[in-house]
Amino acid sequence: MKVHDYAVYIVTNKINTVLYTGVTSNLQERVLQHKEKVHKGFTEQYHCDKLVYFE
Repeated sequence: MKVHDYAVYIVTNKINTVLYTGVTSNLQERVLQHKEKVHKGFTEQYHCDKLVYFE
């Protein structure tokens, strides 16, 4: 069985009024996807692209 490293992260918008929580195996790439609005949906609609927490 292969063990993977995952990160839980929270991003918000410029004025810190919306939070989005996610899980990823590649945090740097995922935050870049949020910034570039690669995926249509909640984070694109509410402009959530500022990383505020991860572990």
